[in-house]
Amino acid sequence: MTFRLTSIAACLALLASCGQYYTPVSFVAQGDQIIASGTIDETTLSAFEEAISENPEARTLVLQYIEGSVDDDANVIFSRAVRRAGFDTIVPSNGLVASGGTDLFLAGKRRVLQPGACVGVHSWAGSGLVATELPKDDPEHDRYLDYFKDIGVDEEFYWYTLYAAPADSMHWMTAAEANRYEMTTRGALALSSATECDAR
Repeated sequence: MTFRLTSIAACLALLASCGQYYTPVSFVAQGDQIIASGTIDETTLSAFEEAISENPEARTLVLQYIEGSVDDDANVIFSRAVRRAGFDTIVPSNGLVASGGTDLFLAGKRRVLQPGACVGVHSWAGSGLVATELPKDDPEHDRYLDYFKDIGVDEEFYWYTLYAAPADSMHWMTAAEANRYEMTTRGALALSSATECDAR
């Protein structure tokens, strides 16, 4: 849930200093789909709104490579907008979502993880706070818990992500884990291995 930038292994431990090197999310329309790639920031929502205004027939957001966000609040605001717009979300077989990108995927009205997709989760940390060191009733959790509640995702998924991997690492989910938390509306058949996802 903390931000994640290009080059997973190199940047997770140095997020603040790597921040200036990220590529903001870009949107490319293909028929009734909009293809998204990049890192979510404060410009993402306006870019998305422009894309859908120019392509009103689009109903599916394809998350090709969404590696996370540099602003958790912007990520939640954007994800809520995707939900309100009624978009379906897909991670293609050669695609990847991680951290805030995984939260974005869950905003889809219908959600599909194609075989071979990569789905990464981890804890968050920042401003001197570490999620796993906070009590469950700490208000710092609320932005995530409120978001998941509003989109119909069991809060247990949030607590799972916090302990799946520390903020400076990434856990690549298996299909069994994705199905346990009902991440898709069809059921995930197979996801890529951690080795494949780290290389992607």
